[in-house]
Amino acid sequence: MQTFTLIFLFVLLLTTTTRLWLAIRHIHYVRTHRNQVPVDFSARIDLPAHQKAADYTCAKTRLSYSNILLQAILLLAFTLGGGLNALADFWSSWLDDPVAHGMALIISTVLLLSIAELPLSYYRTFVIEQKYGFNKMTPSMFVTDLAKQLILSLLLGIPLLFSFLWLMERMGENWWLYAWFAWVAFNILILAVYPTWIAPLFNKFTPLEDTSLKSRIEQLMNKCGFQSSGLFVMDGSRRSSHGNAYFTGFGKTKRIVFFDTLLSRLNAAEIEAVLAHELGHFKHHHVIKRIISSFAMSLLFFWILGYLMEQGWFYQGLGVSVSPIPSTAMALLLFFLIMPVFTFFLQPLSSLYSRKHEFEADKYAAQNASATDLIHALVKLYQDNAATLTPDPLHSAFYDSHPPATIRVAQLQRWALR
Repeated sequence: MQTFTLIFLFVLLLTTTTRLWLAIRHIHYVRTHRNQVPVDFSARIDLPAHQKAADYTCAKTRLSYSNILLQAILLLAFTLGGGLNALADFWSSWLDDPVAHGMALIISTVLLLSIAELPLSYYRTFVIEQKYGFNKMTPSMFVTDLAKQLILSLLLGIPLLFSFLWLMERMGENWWLYAWFAWVAFNILILAVYPTWIAPLFNKFTPLEDTSLKSRIEQLMNKCGFQSSGLFVMDGSRRSSHGNAYFTGFGKTKRIVFFDTLLSRLNAAEIEAVLAHELGHFKHHHVIKRIISSFAMSLLFFWILGYLMEQGWFYQGLGVSVSPIPSTAMALLLFFLIMPVFTFFLQPLSSLYSRKHEFEADKYAAQNASATDLIHALVKLYQDNAATLTPDPLHSAFYDSHPPATIRVAQLQRWALR
C-alpha cells in the first residue's frame, strides 16, 4: 500500500471521528442545559422556547451524523473504491479531447455527489424544519429551486471549468497562476451581479415602503458614510420563518436587504441596531478583508495543486490510474475532493477570525445605535430562529462564525453600561 494512501486513510479517519465526536459532545452539552435558561436571557426567553431550541439543535446535529458518514463513504468510493477510474473510463469511450473529457468527468462526479446528498437535504427541510415550524416550502418549490440551482451552476460553472482545464493544458508549469487570476475575476463578477441578476431568481425583492423606518435607516447610513443602491425587503417567509438582514453586492451594486420575517418581528430601534451591526462590517472593511484572505488562500491552494498534479504518488495513493499520463482534470477533481479532509483542523482559525469581526461589528453598533436595542433584537432572533443559547464550547469553536449567545450578549451589556 502506498505511503500516501496510509496518510490519506489516517487523516480521513481522524477527521471523521473528530467531527462525530464534536457532534456527540454538542448534543450532550445542549441536553444537559436544556432545562435551565441562562440567567441573562431568563427575563425574555421562557423555558419552553429554550427547550424547543435545544431539541431543534439536537435534531439537526443528529442528522449531521448521517452527513458526516455519507461524505466519508462517498470519498472512499470515488477514490480508493475506483469510482473516478470507472467514470474516466466511461467518458474515454465517448470523448477524445482532454478538455471535453475532463469537463464530463468533473460535472458527472459533482452531479452524482449532489444526488447522493439530496435525501438528507429533503429530510432536513420537510422533516426537521417542518417539525419545528420553520419550513414554508412545498415539494414543488423544492424541486423548482433545485432545477434553478442546477441550471445556474451549469451556466456559471461550465465556462469557469473550461477556462481552468484549458489553462492547465496550455499554459505550462505556471498554469496555476493564470487559473488563479481567472478565479479572482470570476468571484468579483459574481459579487457584482449577484444582487441584481442571481438573487432575484430565487426570491422577490421589493423596495422598503415604511417611510419612517426608511428615513431612520438613511440617517444612520449617512452618519456611517455608507452609500447603497437601495433598501430592499426579501420574501424570505416563502421558504422559511427564519429572519435575517444583510448587505450584499460590490461597489455601486451594494444594497441592504431585510427579510420580511425580520421586519415583522423587530421594532424600528431594533432594526436600526441590527443594521448598525451590518454597517460595522462595512466600516471595518470585513468583507474586503475576507475576500482578500480568501483569494490568498486560493492562490496557495492552486500552487499546491500545481505541484501535486506532477506527482505520481498523488494519483496512485488515492487509487487513481495514471496510465498513460495523469489527467489534469483528475488532479483538479482529486484535490478539491480531499482538501476538506486535510484542512478540517484549520477550521477553528477561520471561525475565530469571523467571530472577531462579529465583536467589532457589535461594538460599532453600540457606538452608533444602541447596544440595548441590539441585545433585544438578538434575543428575539435567537428565540424566533430557535438558536441554542448553550452550545458546546468546543463545537462552537470549530463551527460557529458568530460568538455564542451568552458571551455576545454579556459583551454588549458591558458596552451598554459604558
